[in-house]
Amino acid sequence: MKNRESKPKAIALLSGGLDSTLAVKLILDQGIEVEALNFVTPFCTCNRKGRCEAQHVADRFGIPVKVIGLVEEFFQVIRKPRYGYGSGMNPCLDCRVLMFSRARARMEEVDAAFVFTGEVLGERPMSQRREAMRLIERESGLAGRLLRPLSAKLLPPTIAEKEGLVDRDKLLAVEGRSRKPQIALAEQHNIGDYPCPAGGCRLTDPGFARRMRDLVRHKEDFDLNDVNLLKVGRHFRLSPEVKAVVGRDEEENHRILALAKEGDILFEVQGYGSPITLLRGQAGEGEIHLAAAITARYSDAPADKQEVMVGYGLDYATLDGNLRASSLKEDQLAELRV
Repeated sequence: MKNRESKPKAIALLSGGLDSTLAVKLILDQGIEVEALNFVTPFCTCNRKGRCEAQHVADRFGIPVKVIGLVEEFFQVIRKPRYGYGSGMNPCLDCRVLMFSRARARMEEVDAAFVFTGEVLGERPMSQRREAMRLIERESGLAGRLLRPLSAKLLPPTIAEKEGLVDRDKLLAVEGRSRKPQIALAEQHNIGDYPCPAGGCRLTDPGFARRMRDLVRHKEDFDLNDVNLLKVGRHFRLSPEVKAVVGRDEEENHRILALAKEGDILFEVQGYGSPITLLRGQAGEGEIHLAAAITARYSDAPADKQEVMVGYGLDYATLDGNLRASSLKEDQLAELRV
């Protein structure tokens, strides 16, 4: 056992948002050594031009931070979440259990006394209900070792509080969705330049969740490339095995080309400004003609142009196939749109 006469250590789950920043401040002010973990998934959204908010906070407080990427482990959670999805495709409870389990492993590895987070009771409808917080604590193996400093006075005392490592009187009783108490506390401690709460997880976005649901339904063995492709373009499901992704501007065209992999068929209207269309899956003649018609619809060809020439192929440098296509009608597009 670690000698508790020495300075105790805690593991912080640090997103870089206001709540987790305040939690770190409260624990540091009690003379506790803090090591931060920042978990990143392919569904995290950047708040400000790609800046790592957790690193920014860690630098502010002079604490170490370890960024941990969760990819295949998280994909497994999305495919079959034990506790279901939220309003979109967000498996929030399973996600928390996964991250907190990793935090517990780090706590044990460095002989830290507890794990803490910036969670606020009642702030999030799925993962921060009282019963959900108890479930996450239990299933992650952190029973008694998981401290939520912002809401601690509304929750049972943790082992760290009972042992006197943490002064419960200096913890808070914040509850609910209003951020006014946190903003007031940030002003009190001269903490500024924190991100607004608009960032977070793409899986809660209705449009992205719809695409993710379609991917899980039709391709259970999806990979990171498939997920990154969901973030760009217009998506159309042409058959259970085949879908088309159409660029909306030049930047998206470049991103689609960068994401194209072996077997993908690329399309472009000849002679006019055109999107790049990527066709993925075991495409037959029917899907190829459909993709060409969709490409024609979003090209700069005049509306009265009955047919355009569409180049297609496995190699964008050559596009050695050609076919004439008419623009797909809006009602047909609506039926195929994901």
